[in-house]
Amino acid sequence: MEENVSEVASKVEGLSAFAMDFIVTYGLRLVGAIVALIIGLWIANRITRALSKLMEKRNVEPSLRSFMRSFLSVLLKILVIFSILGMVGVQMTSFIAILGAASLAVGLSLQGTLQNFAGGIIILLFKPYKVGDFVEAQGYLGTVAEIQIFTTYLNTVDNKVIIIPNGGLANGSITNFSKKETRRVDWTFGIAYGDSYEKARDIIMGLIKADERIHSDPEPFIALSSLGDSSVNIVVRVWLDAPNYWPVFFDMNQKVYNTFSKEGINIPFPQMDVHLHQKK
Repeated sequence: MEENVSEVASKVEGLSAFAMDFIVTYGLRLVGAIVALIIGLWIANRITRALSKLMEKRNVEPSLRSFMRSFLSVLLKILVIFSILGMVGVQMTSFIAILGAASLAVGLSLQGTLQNFAGGIIILLFKPYKVGDFVEAQGYLGTVAEIQIFTTYLNTVDNKVIIIPNGGLANGSITNFSKKETRRVDWTFGIAYGDSYEKARDIIMGLIKADERIHSDPEPFIALSSLGDSSVNIVVRVWLDAPNYWPVFFDMNQKVYNTFSKEGINIPFPQMDVHLHQKK
């Protein structure tokens, strides 16, 4: 009985000694790691805020500013955690190898998502379009409402929301109707054979000069473009500010139609004559 008690006491004494050695050896490291973690996260937040203020002063686009702020914050926190693990005594070589293998597996399973992520970075850096631009991409027309890391949101003219992956946008063709400040509007007006082309041209030129939204430089262009099957076609080209494109386009169609009718200029339409022959 005395031997058992002595053996238990010896084991307890050994565990106590081990605990003391562990506390002395790793306690200070653990306390230092906690302090370093708090300080490291504080410094990371300060750096992120400083970068955000710098980008704001440089008038960096809000979409890019938000992305860079979040990306830098995550990167700095990862570096702080890796540093803390090294202080505690974790073997970083094995840890990095395991992390690399896991990253490879995740990357293969999320290949499309990573492509969209890379596409979002390219769009934010090279800016083929920005929020508020009217674009045509991937077969859709709409105004860019939001540029996110993986997708871009378009609002169509009939108020639909189109969500397009950034990977296709970064690698495909995009028509940006808002990139330039001015645009050219083209019309083709048809008049009947026998009507005066000169009179029709003067009417159109008068309507153009009366519209202050149309630029005088470059000079408006009016010409007889073709002799169609049922009409003499007149092509009209003018330049204006990009936001005025559709208002001027529709207004001019209405004005030409009403004025031609008042001035006796006929706007023809396809007709077919049917002749019936009666046999006796």
